[in-house]
Order: sequence, then structure tokens, then C-alpha cells
Amino acid sequence: MAAKDWSAAQYLKFENERTQPARDLLARVPLTSPKRIIDLGCGPANSTSVITTRYPEASVTGLDSSPDMINKAKGTLPGVDFHVADLNTWNTEEKVDLFFSNAVFQWLKGPDRIAVIKRLLESQEKGTVFALQVPHNLGEPSHVLMGEAAAAGPWKTKLAGVQRDRFQSPQELYDAVKPFASVVDIFETSYYHSLESHEAVIEWVKGTGLRPFVDPLDEEEKKGFLKEYLRRLEAAYPVSVDGRVLLKYPRLFMVAVK
Repeated sequence: MAAKDWSAAQYLKFENERTQPARDLLARVPLTSPKRIIDLGCGPANSTSVITTRYPEASVTGLDSSPDMINKAKGTLPGVDFHVADLNTWNTEEKVDLFFSNAVFQWLKGPDRIAVIKRLLESQEKGTVFALQVPHNLGEPSHVLMGEAAAAGPWKTKLAGVQRDRFQSPQELYDAVKPFASVVDIFETSYYHSLESHEAVIEWVKGTGLRPFVDPLDEEEKKGFLKEYLRRLEAAYPVSVDGRVLLKYPRLFMVAVK
């Protein structure tokens, strides 16, 4: 089965919540006036907008593997260059001051993440910054229950092994990046998103983490899987006093300076 494209519309259902980590990451970047910035995995330009607002004089390029995301990004920020690109193979010979990545590197295979960071930083001059943020939530009920639901129905063969790779721990990330960086700043933040219902939790994860589970299924299997997943979510997440559901969402951040 060919890989399905990402949906910018689905992703942007929770635009403000998805963009806040990009703001928090950029706030830790120790650059006052970078001239050249690459947004690695720019999505629909929500992270790129954060960058251009803070650094309006910088030359910014956004890259993403999804044509739908790039099309949306071009419409959102027509003055910025956006291109479809694969981070596993993309490289540049130009001088870059900041590589910025909001919620992308978790989708690369484990060893490839460090290889990409190393390849891009080693091509640059001292002082170049590599800033990334990734979800750090595979241990949260929202994601554990995806795997449980996947193993609980007639779709289990199709969904065997579809969960994304575990991301490096903070210690593993530090030890892997420090040999080619002068500074490695790592921190973690847990966001608590107040969502309308358990169904809204599903709408949230449909934009990213649930995709590997639902994309391989036909329509009937998808309905059955989502029903089973919802049942498990309802048992795991209490309803708040206002009728909403509080979704804990940990994220891991790194700001490395060559």
C-alpha cells in the first residue's frame, strides 16, 4: 500500500495547541538576528509563522515530505520558499544559522535521527543552532491504547509493528549529539490539553500518531478499530468537572549549538 499523504486540515483542527511547543522551543534559541533559517518538517506553516514573526529579517525556507502540507504552507505564507523534501536525504551547502524542527524527528527511524542532525550540523560553521521538539508520549494512555486496540481485533495482523520507534531518552540524545556540539540543552514539558470529549482525543491523534494505525485499514476495519480505541480511552481518561477531557501530552526539546 502506498503511503497516504498527511492532511493539513486534520492537523490544523488543533492549531494553537500544536503550535505552542514551537513557540516554547524558539524562545530557547540563543540567536538574536539569524540570517538563514530552515524549518525542517514545516507542516502547514504554523511553525514557520512563529519563526518569521520572531525573525522578520531572516531568509526562511520550509521543508516537508507532505505535498498537502506544503500546498497549505504556500497559501499561508506566500513570501516564504516551501519545498517537498525528505529529511533522510536532503542536504544543503549554504550557510545556515538555525535548523528548526517542530514535531518531525519522531517519524524518522531511531539511528537516522542522529545521522541527520550530525550531517546538517557538521556542514556548518561554529555557532549554528539545531533546535528540535518531538512528542515524548509513547508511554501515555493515548498511545499505549492504540497498540492495545490494534492487537484486540481482526485487524491485528495488518497493524503488527506499526507503532513509531521509541525516541531517544534525554541521556541518549545528549550523549549522541554532544560529540559534535559545544552546547546541548535538553528539556521536557507536559502540556495538558482540555478537549471537548473522548471523541476529540481521537480527532487530535488522527492528525499524527493514529495515522499508522488507521491508514492500512479498510473502512469497516477502521470503524471497528476506532470504536475499540474509543472504548479504551473512555475507561482511561476521566471526564472533568466541565464535561471535557484532559489530555496529557509530554514533549521533549533539544537546542544544540555547534
